[in-house]
Amino acid sequence: MGLLKDKGVVYKPVDDIDLGPHSKEVYLHADVKAPRMAGTLAKIFVWFLELKIIGDALLYFLKKNNRIQKLVSFAVLEDLPLYVPLHPYEDVKQDENSKCLDSNLSPAEQVQEAKDCLESSKTTLKDSISDNSFRRYTIMDYSKAYTSREITPLMVSERLVSAILQSSAPGMGMSFFINYESNHILKQATESTLRYERGEPISVLDGVPIAIKDEIDCMPYPTTGGTRWLHKVRACNEDACCVKRLRSCGAILIGKTNMHELGAGTSGINPHYGTSRNPYDPKRISGGSSSGSAASVCAGLCPVALGVDGGGSVRMPAALCGIVGLKPSFGRIPHSGVIPLNWTVGMVGVLAGTVEDSMITYAAMSGNAETHQPTMPKLYLPILKPYSQMSSITLAKSKEWFNDCSDDIRISCLSALDNLHTCYGWQTVEVTIPDIEVMRLAHYVTIGAECSTSLGHYLENINKSESGSDVRVALSVYGAFNSRDYLNAQRIRNRQMKIHERIFTMADVIVTPTVGVTAYEIKDDAQETGELDYINGAALVRYSISGNFLGLPAVTVPIGYDKLGLPIGIQFIGKPWSEALLIQIAYAMEALCKAEYKKPKVYYDLLTKS
Repeated sequence: MGLLKDKGVVYKPVDDIDLGPHSKEVYLHADVKAPRMAGTLAKIFVWFLELKIIGDALLYFLKKNNRIQKLVSFAVLEDLPLYVPLHPYEDVKQDENSKCLDSNLSPAEQVQEAKDCLESSKTTLKDSISDNSFRRYTIMDYSKAYTSREITPLMVSERLVSAILQSSAPGMGMSFFINYESNHILKQATESTLRYERGEPISVLDGVPIAIKDEIDCMPYPTTGGTRWLHKVRACNEDACCVKRLRSCGAILIGKTNMHELGAGTSGINPHYGTSRNPYDPKRISGGSSSGSAASVCAGLCPVALGVDGGGSVRMPAALCGIVGLKPSFGRIPHSGVIPLNWTVGMVGVLAGTVEDSMITYAAMSGNAETHQPTMPKLYLPILKPYSQMSSITLAKSKEWFNDCSDDIRISCLSALDNLHTCYGWQTVEVTIPDIEVMRLAHYVTIGAECSTSLGHYLENINKSESGSDVRVALSVYGAFNSRDYLNAQRIRNRQMKIHERIFTMADVIVTPTVGVTAYEIKDDAQETGELDYINGAALVRYSISGNFLGLPAVTVPIGYDKLGLPIGIQFIGKPWSEALLIQIAYAMEALCKAEYKKPKVYYDLLTKS
């Protein structure tokens, strides 16, 4: 088929690109031509795709029609490949609003340092309950309630188990979890309760329920990756490093949350374990791939959950479910014990009800996994302050990219920027970030090739019918990428790294909507096979890719709702290792919006006494 190949785009040197607001660089909209497929139609398509000759032809035209060949495979550019987005270990310039942590601290000690960074508050649990506005319970709410003996971890856990059972019952079918064990939850809660009775809690995380995405090893559960087969060929023998650190702080690890199968989709629709539904509207998706983690936090089952973000998989569902999603810099949190679906783009992230809870959890997990690893940049935490004491911040906004979303999202995000300027004096500067769609396609090649390679020795020995139709299509496409596709994708990575370095000389952070659309409806035909919906998929990942492909830290914060009452999030993307600044910015944004937060339709109150 060489006669049919596209002539590749010739990219100009990075130094010759005008990144200013009046640049003549053309913004390329996603050109996704694949129709939505599910049910019988998806099964028929998979059958043809897995036939050797017909399948090869279909895969060729899929790549061609989605411009991968023209923009990535046959592109002409001067940049060398960059395989791992691990940024130089240079300490980011910090201001007086941050605290540097000693590198020898234990996870519990790092949690204490994070606690000391919080705004002092004399608000009691009763005060927060009596307030008419909706407010999510925080880690500190749990800790204060336990310490004051208003409630115990065991009482909370009993309510939690009841809530999980209720949410899973016919008629609700929220499908938050793939696996949990009531006895294991209650055992941890009993031990925590005894520590509080002795006046010896390990940290403020002691007794706090935390859910774990089923892509991360957490004993005593198998790690399925959302599949029916992976746990049969890959054993889980110990906690992942991030889980081990949370457990050492006394957290109650409540089970393994649902996810899009193999993380290979953005909807969270899973034909094996059900679809984690959005608590704001159970007829709609919660987003993927960390769907169950986002939905369980949104529904009040836990203040924090862990996810893995390979292409927005923490930030997308967080935005769709109206919670906070924090993805740290590549390498900041150890990745050991996480299914190696994508080596160079996936990172453990935090889904939390509040910014302060994302910081506490981030502090607990951060640091080197092994002493022989290269030294990480020092860990800084922001000293969270009221809005009147905020530092001046400059935000970079690429207009056409920023506006490539639904009207409700665009209006809400622009209003948020206006509020940041009015209340804090922050400035927004217009820039042009070129080749966003090129980066999305290069990331897709990278994550697909890495997933296919990582799972290759397993996939050869499984029955394909054990996977959903959407995942079978994804794996077929992933397996069709060749060395030229992958190498050129890494050259584009290097090119985008240089472009973003220049952008960060103009501003402190980049600001975007988090997703291009709000949560869409779950259709009945997707329940058995999964769903192929690349148009919505492209809209959902539109603003996520640089965080993964370039290893940059990013955070999403809920700022409002669309006309249907569905959550909208805004995203801040930072310089490498600038999590402290990002958390402070997110905290400031949250302070302006939290009075308007709305209670989800499905919500469980675990702290209020009956």
